[in-house]
Amino acid sequence: MLTTATTVQPIVIIGAGPIGLAAAAHLHERGLPFLVLEAGPSAAAAISDWGHTRLFSPWQYNLDTAAQRLLEANGWTAPDSEALPTGQELRQQYLEPLSQLPGLVESIRYGARVTAVSRVGVDKTRTAGRNETPFLVRIQTPTGVSEDIIASAVIDASGTWATPNPLGQAGLPAAGEHEARTAGRITRPLPDVLGRDRAQFAGQHVMVVGAGHSAANSLLDLAEHNPDTRITWALRAADPSRVYGGGDQDELAARGAIGTRLRHLVDSGRIEVQTSFTITKFTLENALIVHANTPDGERAVTVDALIPATGFRPDLATLSELRLNLDTAVEAPAQLGPLIDPEFHSCGSVEPHGERVLAHPEKNFYIVGMKSYGRAPTFLMATGYEQVRSIAAALAGDRAAADAVHLELPETGVCTTDLGGSCDAPAATTDSCCAPAPAEDTCCSSPQPITLTLSR
Repeated sequence: MLTTATTVQPIVIIGAGPIGLAAAAHLHERGLPFLVLEAGPSAAAAISDWGHTRLFSPWQYNLDTAAQRLLEANGWTAPDSEALPTGQELRQQYLEPLSQLPGLVESIRYGARVTAVSRVGVDKTRTAGRNETPFLVRIQTPTGVSEDIIASAVIDASGTWATPNPLGQAGLPAAGEHEARTAGRITRPLPDVLGRDRAQFAGQHVMVVGAGHSAANSLLDLAEHNPDTRITWALRAADPSRVYGGGDQDELAARGAIGTRLRHLVDSGRIEVQTSFTITKFTLENALIVHANTPDGERAVTVDALIPATGFRPDLATLSELRLNLDTAVEAPAQLGPLIDPEFHSCGSVEPHGERVLAHPEKNFYIVGMKSYGRAPTFLMATGYEQVRSIAAALAGDRAAADAVHLELPETGVCTTDLGGSCDAPAATTDSCCAPAPAEDTCCSSPQPITLTLSR
């Protein structure tokens, strides 16, 4: 059990990515005790998986205000606000220095993987005194030892990077998908096509599956830097045009340029497109055979490798003992779900939202960042920064500041683009973004990674 010297339980933050560290910065400014639990060995560890990818959102949209104040007070100079960082630059120039600041560094614990969150001595069915009972956060250390940590509140900023969507229909893995992944024929999301993974694709027939910016970035890199690689782009939609986005109508020039470049490569025949392509199974012979249903009947395409870019979903298993109010469709907090559901949310913006929208019946528990978007395809880091600013204010008892939410996001210039790339999702929009990432796009990344809304 972990408590502070004054026996006041800390606020536990799950995840030391961009949103988790921003939450820590806001709590630090308000003098509230906190503990950040990070499964990886360092801050923003997940970003290392997609650090080669360049975000399409410039630095001005990637910095949290409280974090920036703390950094600048310690002699840090902000990068050029108009420059587009890679994930690695985001990590090295911003997140790692932030995690090492006095007031934060001693309150971050690495190698602490959260396996469950509940209430001390109270399971999900018990109501009496529940709101006054501290949280129990169970972690597993790198040696496999379990440990229980007591918390006054919990902010889950763990992201979705570790739980990519399956490639099959109906939200389920296709037959043979696990075996194809194990064999290495299906790669990890956002492979480093131009760097460490380049040899895997040179001279090969590569299929990219997905209808978002993550798919677009992989397609662009394959096409422009691997002239001997044959490329097939598979998507469930009947028409790829929505993926091209707003072009010069987009207020983020790099984001608009992605679609323009992709359209040219498709029109020129450099990229072969398979539309209305619903994957049903995979078989392994000397290569990977992708079986699918199409309007013309069943089809089998033989490829050497497949890059999955079908988005991510939240892992809710660790929260099964909590009373959550989630949207039944996208698995976001119930009040947020209708604002971001790709079935209905069609333009490149999201209404400002904070603590009230993110609250659950489980008092003082919040899901933030990429994970707060559930299965919705897009997320911008600036959205998460406003979320945690509001929550920190609420936990400090500053109701006026918590309710004064404000968020300005750049317009996409298009009202129907699925930038996250869920296999089953219709073409819809991003939250003006993003992220990996990060982040599926960070527009982040995110890092959770983010829904990664990235660019080369």
